[in-house]
Formats: sequence, C-alpha cells, structure tokens
Amino acid sequence: MSKNLVIVESPAKAKTIEKYLGKDFQVKSSFGHIRDLPKKGMGIDLTTFSPDYEVSADKKKVVAELKEAVKKAQTVWLASDEDREGEAIAWHLANELKLDLDSTRRIVFHEITKNAILKAIDNPRRINQDLVNAQQARRVLDRIVGFEMSPVLWKKVKTGLSAGRVQSVAVRLVVEREKQIREFSPSFSYKIDGVFKTKDNQSINAKLKSDLQSEEQAREHLELWKGKDFIVRAVETKPGTRSASAPFTTSTLQQEASSRLGYNVTTTMRLAQRLYEEGFITYMRTDSVNLSKEAIDGAKSQIESEFGTEYSNPKNFTTKSSSAQEAHEAIRPTDFSVKSIGDAQLNKLYQLIYRRTLASQMSNAKIERTIISIDLDSKAKSILSNSVNTHFEATGEVIVFEGFLKAYGIHKNEDEEVSEGVVEGLLPKVIEGQELSYNQITATQKFTRPPARYTEAGLVKKLEELGIGRPSTYAPTIQTIQNRGYVDKREIAPLQRTINTLILEKEITKKALVENYGGDKNKFVPTDIGEVVNEFLTENFAEILDYGFTARVEQEFDEIANGGQSWKDVMSKFYAFFHPRIEEVEQNADRATGERHLGIDPKSGRNVYARMGRYGAMIQMGEQDDEVKPVFASLMADQNIATISLEEALELFKLPFNLNPIDGQDVMVGVGRFGPYVKWGDTYVSIPKNEDPLSVDQQRAQELIEEKKRADAPIDNYKGNPVTKGSGRFGPFIKYQDYFINVPKKYDFDNLSKEDIQELIEAKLQKEANRYIKQWPEESIAVENGRWGPFIKMGKNNFKIPKSSAGEKYSIEELKEISLEQVKDWIKEQDPKAFQEKKAAKKSAVKKSAVKKTVKKKTSTAVKKKAK
Repeated sequence: MSKNLVIVESPAKAKTIEKYLGKDFQVKSSFGHIRDLPKKGMGIDLTTFSPDYEVSADKKKVVAELKEAVKKAQTVWLASDEDREGEAIAWHLANELKLDLDSTRRIVFHEITKNAILKAIDNPRRINQDLVNAQQARRVLDRIVGFEMSPVLWKKVKTGLSAGRVQSVAVRLVVEREKQIREFSPSFSYKIDGVFKTKDNQSINAKLKSDLQSEEQAREHLELWKGKDFIVRAVETKPGTRSASAPFTTSTLQQEASSRLGYNVTTTMRLAQRLYEEGFITYMRTDSVNLSKEAIDGAKSQIESEFGTEYSNPKNFTTKSSSAQEAHEAIRPTDFSVKSIGDAQLNKLYQLIYRRTLASQMSNAKIERTIISIDLDSKAKSILSNSVNTHFEATGEVIVFEGFLKAYGIHKNEDEEVSEGVVEGLLPKVIEGQELSYNQITATQKFTRPPARYTEAGLVKKLEELGIGRPSTYAPTIQTIQNRGYVDKREIAPLQRTINTLILEKEITKKALVENYGGDKNKFVPTDIGEVVNEFLTENFAEILDYGFTARVEQEFDEIANGGQSWKDVMSKFYAFFHPRIEEVEQNADRATGERHLGIDPKSGRNVYARMGRYGAMIQMGEQDDEVKPVFASLMADQNIATISLEEALELFKLPFNLNPIDGQDVMVGVGRFGPYVKWGDTYVSIPKNEDPLSVDQQRAQELIEEKKRADAPIDNYKGNPVTKGSGRFGPFIKYQDYFINVPKKYDFDNLSKEDIQELIEAKLQKEANRYIKQWPEESIAVENGRWGPFIKMGKNNFKIPKSSAGEKYSIEELKEISLEQVKDWIKEQDPKAFQEKKAAKKSAVKKSAVKKTVKKKTSTAVKKKAK
C-alpha cells in the first residue's frame, strides 16, 4: 500500500511523474475534469448563481477508482495543472472525493522534470479558492450567455444555432474583415526599378525612392532617362544590430507554428501538450515571456559550450500585456542539452521552441547596411526641374557577427560569397562619382491590396491584442466557430486583371500582363449563416459583442483570480443587465434572414431576393403572399448572400435541368447540399470543384458518368461477391458487401494485390464476428466487445455494463443470456432520460422524412414541368 496518492490530469503525465517518485507514491490520473455543469439543462441557480455540478457517466468509473485509492493512502497530493482550469480540477477532486482540505496537499509545477516534481513535493500549498472562483465565473457566465442567447437565435434566425461570449466576438472579427475586403476600392501607382551596370559589367538593382501616380508620369520619367548617363551620388555604410524575439507564449507559438510549419492551432496545442507531458517543455498555456533563473543559467551554459562566450547575453523579457501572469514562465525546453527528440512531428515543434528560447539569450547580430544613391549625372540633372524625382537607391546588408542568428543556422559572410545571412544581397564595390549606365528601367503598375483575411493564428493574435480570451481559450474558440459552421476555410478562386508595364531599354515598350488577385487558401471566410447570426447579434446585443466589454469581462475574471472581486457579485451585476435584454429581444426583434433584394427578373417582373432559408442560403423569386407562389434556387458553394448578383441568381433557376438518357437511365444536372452533381438513374456523380454545373452538356455528363463507372468497377471478387474501392472522409477504403474497410498506409492502395484484399476482408469479418455479444436491431441496442471490454451501444451513445450483485464483472457467456429489459434498466440507471430522448428523436426523424418527401415531390414536379 502506497502512503502517498498523487492525482494528475492525464495518464501520460502520470507515467512521466511516476518515474521521479519513489515506491511510497502512487500516481493516478483523473482524465481531466471529473465533474462539470450538466450536459442537459443550464445547471445554474439564477438567484444565487450556484452551479449544480455532476459527475458525467463516463467519469463514474474513474471517480470510483480514485475513491478506492484515497481510502488506502495516508496523504493525497493534487497535482493538476497550474492554471485556473487546473486549480478548478483540484477543487472538484477534493469535493467529490471528500478530501480534508487541511491535510490534502496541492502541488504545482510548470515543467515535468525530477527537480521540479521534487521541489513541488517540498512546497505544497492549499487549493487557491480565488483561482477556482475565477474559473467558475468564466464557466457560469459563458453557460448563461449560451443558454439564454441561443434559444433567441433559434426563434429569430434558425433552429440549432448557438451563441457564446467569446465565439461570437471571434465571428464578428471575421465578418467585419470580410466586409472591409468587399468594400475595398483598389488604387494603383507605378513602381520604378532600374538595373544599372558599372564599366566592368557588375549589376546594381535599385528602386526609385518614390512611386509615380499615373502611366503618363511613368512614361514622362522614362523619356527623361532615355539615353542618359547616371552616376553614384553617394555610398553610405551604416552599422546596425538585430535582436532576438522573446521566448514563446501560447499565442506567439501558435502564430509561429502556423507560419513556419503550417500547423493549425489545435494541432500545435496537441503536440505542445505531448511535449509538456513527456517532460520536454514547460507548461504550454501561458501569456508570460518571463524565464526562471534556472532557465537563463541553463541557456547560458549551452550557448557558451556550443558557440562561445561572445554569443551569450543573458536577459529576461517583460510582457507588454497588463493581464499576463508574470509568475508563470514562457514556453521553453526543460533541458537545453536535449537538442532534438525522436518523434519527427514532435521534434519539428520542439526545434521551434528550442531555437527561439536559446536565441533569446544570445547576443545581438551585428549588421552592416550599405546604401548606394544613384542619379542622373550633373549635366542631365541640371536641365530638369527640382520637382522631378530621379533618385534611385540600392541597399544591401551583410552579417558581420551572427549573434543569435547562429542558433537558426545563419552564418556571417566570408569575403564576397553569398550566404543565408544576406538579407537584400551583396552590392558591388563602387565609389562616389562613379559613372553608371542603365541596362533596363521598368515601370510596373501595382495595385493596393485589401486587408488580409485571418488565418487561425492571425485571429488568435487579434483576440490577444484586444484582450479577449486567455491562453487556455484560444484553441477551443477557434475550433468552436468552425464546428458551428459560422466560418470556414474554403478556397476563394482568384480573379484576374491586366497590369501595364513600361520598359526602357533602347526604346520604351509597353507590355500588358495578367495578374491573379483576391484568391485565398486556408483563411477564414464567414459563411452565410455566420454573417446572418453576426448581424442579428450586433444589432440586438451590441454590448455583449462589443470588443471593449468582452475584454473588461476578462479583466474582471483576472481580478477575481487575484482576490479583488467576489465572483457571484460579478455574475449578479452581469445578469442584471443581460437578462432584461434577452427578454426584450425575444419579444420585439424581427426575424433575421439576411435578406437582400437583388432586383427584378426581366422576364416575369417578379422581385428576386437572396436570403437564408430553412435549409440554407437560397434565392427567392416572387413574394410569399403572391397568388403565384414564389420559386426557389440554392446557392453554389462559392456564392454567398452578400455578394451574389441578380444575373448570377437568375442563372441558378436553370438548375436542375435534364439531359438525354445514358444507357437507358435518366440524366439530370442539379445542385444539392454537398455541391453540384449529375444524377444518373439513382446514382449521384459529383461535379468537380470550380466547374460550373451550367456548363455541363451531354458530352461532359457522359465523361463524368464513365469516370464514376470506372471508379466503381470491381477490382476483385471475394467468395463470389465484388470488391470495389474508393476514397472517403476517413481515407482510402475497399467495399465488400455492406462493409467499408479502411486501407492502412502500409498497403499500396493503387496496386492492391489479391492477397492484400483477402487479408483486409478477412480481418474485417473476424472483427465483426467478435464485435457483437448480443443484438436487438429493432431497438438499435447491442452489447458489443470494445477495446476496454464489453459495453452497451444504443444508437450513437455508449453505456457501461455494471458489475453483478456479487460485485463481479459479467462474463461473455452471461452477457449472451442477458435480456433486453435488463439492458434497458442499465441504460436508465446511467441516463434516466435516454428513452425519452430516443422517442423524441424518432418522432423528429419521422417528421423530417415527411418534409424531405414533400420537397422531393415538389422538385420532381418542377423538373417535369421544365422538361415539358
């Protein structure tokens, strides 16, 4: 029996910590929060703001095991993370496990190393109730906002929507940026670049110091320069320095991992969590750039041994954000002698953190910057007006001393050789007054660009600048607004425009080039429903979506954490103004559809609108109260309510349309929930991305159908049944009978052998044979074998199998004899409302099915009328 029980959040962390503690310590994991607000209902008393916490069904076994371990231990150590969320986990554990707060020891550490763990054991403290209350305040306030605002959206916009204090502000940022882009009116200027040469044919690339505003001005300048000689007016060499960036915070790590590695925010945090739990880095949720003395000394030792004493410059950084918690550390390696780790993906992120931290403790890089001023010679210059700018500049930089750049593998220049340290290229050695001639001078038309759309990391940076959210909330917020369908990262196809270029060699020539612009990939774009919801919320809940208000709420949470405010007083003050606003909007606000009048159909004379409908964005022709009912068309995936034109909308009414039958089966082109398609009999064939469905003619439809037939053709037979292959949401698969069998990477999917196919099918059949212990298909209930043992499955929900009355686990043979009623009783014990919800879901499904049949019937009738 262990004298000491240490409870941490994750199994990975438990495994790492257990290595550092002796045999008197047992380390167990709580697997995160063991209790929270209930999934059903608000779970908050709105008179006292007291939360009604409950242990979720999937954590009951964990809690039971922890209670047994507590009984056997003399001392309990709560070692959850050092932030507010971690403090709340410790508090919930203490309450649920009935721990004595006076004897229970709370320990924290910002790195999982032997020294840090032993130091924490030597310095236990009590649970910090102020930190707990700050976490409760956030959780309760966000639950109130979500539960009271979301039903208003269901009533005024569309069912199934949600709102949130931080998520709605994040969506607002994306929507407002998109509006700025739409309203942007580009202007242009002409940028002048010259290629000059010395008498010994060395080239110098230089730029005119100011842009020209029109093609006429550009041509006039080129005429002035034609056939003229130039000279070096001045050569200036300036010493300069560059200093390293501060170590990483959560936000800056997410930004750098995005730009350098292409990782999204969720991936970055998942990998950083693993690095932390395996003891390679310090805690990854922090807004501080502070480093401990131990870290500074460790970096100094590594720098001096690897690069030399002249490269070392120990220093600490201070955080500009007033809300940052300076007691925490920046994200850094726990051991600077560990330069890389085995896991390739983890190592990429580790290298980013390692080099950034090491560089922050190194000397400044010394730079030598050279500026060469080039102008017309004195004779040509004397006949020009002083207002005519003919001054070119060429710049180059050379690294004299690498300093911190050496941590990034950038080395100083040796003689005239170009290295990675050159920023703008080496320049030839010239002297003042030296004569030059031009090879070519080019005037290129350049258009101004609108603000850039947000990347995930860019949106995090903006939220941080506004003081909205904290390190632990960035990733969940970014994930939530995507999961809700308010923003997406769809590809924006570029537009094209002509840019003019004037080139002076011996004479002036003009070229017209085509430039792509406005295209985007992996940037946030608001969806139609995102824009409609944002418009409704900003019009009716301006205070809640105000950036300043949201930042002030975060500051109040900080004050609660510091013991400066009562969390229930903050809740009371907030709810006093929030709830009356909810009631007012619910009673008086108009429904929001995002409706936009596009114009009048020239053929029918009916009004045409773009708006949100029950099933998404659509075009409506005609009024609801007309004698002739309005007709509707769905928008394409790349179209939206805010920008679609009348002409584009009218084109949509040409869909669906029929083509001639192919192989005796009807052919129709249409657009549906998942994009445009060709329907061939009962088979749907997707039309490729960025291909206009209206351009699909008989020949193209035939091509698409033939491609589909080839793709669906059997690649083999197994026991007389065909085997086909395809690629789906979860990767490549083969299909045999009703089974979709994933094909792992170890197989060559394009060249599957007969043996490969047989192996995959037999493994799947074996797995399925062992999957079900007992089934009741009519009830959608089954007792199944799982990775961790038998369990109950009802629909999409999983339930545990309790122990028998004798306290023993049921055997497989006993489960094979179990009755449906007994299984239902087990389900009810874990979720009393399970069968009520199932009944409601079945009723809803019947209703949806009836609606779909009606819509399908109307669509079919419309198609037949068009065909006639």
